[in-house]
Amino acid sequence: MHNGDGAGAGLVTILSRSHADLNVYPSAGVLFVHVLEREYFKGEFPPYPKSGDASNDPITFNTNLMGYPDRPGWLRYIQRTPHSDGVLYGSPTAEHVGKSTVIEITAYNRRSFETARHNLVINIMATEEFPLPYQAEFYIRNMNVEEMLASEVLGDFLGAVKNVWQPERLNAINITSALDRGGRVPLPINDLKEGVYVMVGADVSFSSCLREVENPHNQLRCSQEMEPVISCDKKFRAQFHIDWCKISLVDINKVVPVYVTRPDPGSGVLPEIGEYNPPPESLKSRDYFSDFIVTLAVPAAVACVLFFILGYTMCCRREGVKKRNMQTPDIQLVHHNSIQKSSKELRSMSKNREISWPLSTLPVFNPVSGEVVPPIHPDNYETTSMPLMQTQA
Repeated sequence: MHNGDGAGAGLVTILSRSHADLNVYPSAGVLFVHVLEREYFKGEFPPYPKSGDASNDPITFNTNLMGYPDRPGWLRYIQRTPHSDGVLYGSPTAEHVGKSTVIEITAYNRRSFETARHNLVINIMATEEFPLPYQAEFYIRNMNVEEMLASEVLGDFLGAVKNVWQPERLNAINITSALDRGGRVPLPINDLKEGVYVMVGADVSFSSCLREVENPHNQLRCSQEMEPVISCDKKFRAQFHIDWCKISLVDINKVVPVYVTRPDPGSGVLPEIGEYNPPPESLKSRDYFSDFIVTLAVPAAVACVLFFILGYTMCCRREGVKKRNMQTPDIQLVHHNSIQKSSKELRSMSKNREISWPLSTLPVFNPVSGEVVPPIHPDNYETTSMPLMQTQA
């Protein structure tokens, strides 16, 4: 148990240092913070050959519940870089009271690729004042979660809250990164922070300063994305930039509990429905010949009949050119033959005639020498293959 600076005797926050097989005793409903110090785990790894470089070893941590791949749902972990300490934090609930939780902590040395493992035994204790009836959640825009978890920073914040709230007991209940609430990663400019939600609980009703955000004027300003006017904001502004539009005030005495009706799990034994009679070993074989006839033979027979009818119609019923000419009158054949001969004669005559080309299709002069190029018309030149535009010489 550690009292934060400036928060008074009523402020309670659980802090501990990492040691091998360490037993810690957090309280239900109170923020629990456990720091994984890199300096402690450096003694578990062989020294670096060059003196003075051991402090620069990149060390990362992996934390999990013994026998499981992840941590309990209430316990979270953060480590910003391999050169910074890791932090386990969370708020255990009443359902975890009396249960011993063993957390395996594995340290990885990214330089030597060696590991060291220690166990952290968490024994969650019950507390008389849990849960505190009045809970307020603040959104701090200029802090990251690991910065807020520092004992001196958290103590300063709870001290400011105690100053404007004036409770007898004030506890930090939980801390959540804004990224876990759907927030976006800030741009890497102007040293922007991710933001953090801090929930605190007290034993007295909310002060008038905290309720100022509920008045219609401030609600209107929040709807217009403007800063509300809060009289006690100056007591936080020096160190903490609070978004008062996102503050949440909850009186758990007025919250109607929601009971979820669950079905009776039962004994797990199936009801008695009589003996099971399996089929006999000597089963009669089924004849599938009729199914084959209906499924394949009948459609195939119909297809063959249609094929022969179509083939007879297309091949055996053709009249042919000779029969067509015999049924055509002679005068019509002579007329058609004369038209065909006239067409051939006109085609042969059009190939031999001499025509004058349009001036628009002939080159006017040589673009290099400037000499006028006379048109060339061979006598037997096939005009049908002559391109429309002549290539200039």
